[in-house]
Amino acid sequence: MTTNTIALVTGANKGIGAEIASALTSRGMTVLGTARTPRNGEIQLDVTDQDSVDAAAKLVEERHGRLDVLINNAGIAEGWGVPIDTTDLDVVRKVFDTNVFGVARVTNAMIPLLRRSSAPRIVNMSSSVGSLAGAMDGELAQLPASGAYVPSKTALNSLTVQYAKHLRGDGVLVNAACPGYCATDLNGHRGHRTPAQGAEIAVRLATLADDGPTGGFFDDDGPVSW
Repeated sequence: MTTNTIALVTGANKGIGAEIASALTSRGMTVLGTARTPRNGEIQLDVTDQDSVDAAAKLVEERHGRLDVLINNAGIAEGWGVPIDTTDLDVVRKVFDTNVFGVARVTNAMIPLLRRSSAPRIVNMSSSVGSLAGAMDGELAQLPASGAYVPSKTALNSLTVQYAKHLRGDGVLVNAACPGYCATDLNGHRGHRTPAQGAEIAVRLATLADDGPTGGFFDDDGPVSW
């Protein structure tokens, strides 16, 4: 999957999203980068706004007639570090609206275009903090309890599996990717990995062969426990 492959990356204006877009472009793909406030040719797309999502899908259809790769990268981490029992529920709703409902809005709008592809792929950018299996063990056990970001990634992982089930008959491979702790605006650039390193797993999942996995959760080392 290289030449004439059409890929759309949400939140492509900076950080991991920008690196994913750059890496896919270097592989010969036509990459449609989106952002809430677009610049340098990016497409305007606010994942929390249905009209914006629909307009972006219409633009992709008019320009290309199909979509081969969808990278749901846009995300926010408001409320991180706030004790769970004092987390503002409006903040929880805001985080879920971007990290979970936003993925559903964009995916649902793009499914008709993905079904026209000969090798459709969906990659949802998740995080190991969303793992239920590892939440009480090792490094993850040392993190503060989160009422917003962490549960949103757990929900996103579940959503990924459900889309994989729904689209299995259409040949769409749907997987979640963990980029690791990367230095981005999301964490005040405290991460120990670069955005380019974080992009690598997304690119790998976006370019899977037809017999590749679907409904999985992966980082650079392989499967991540749910």
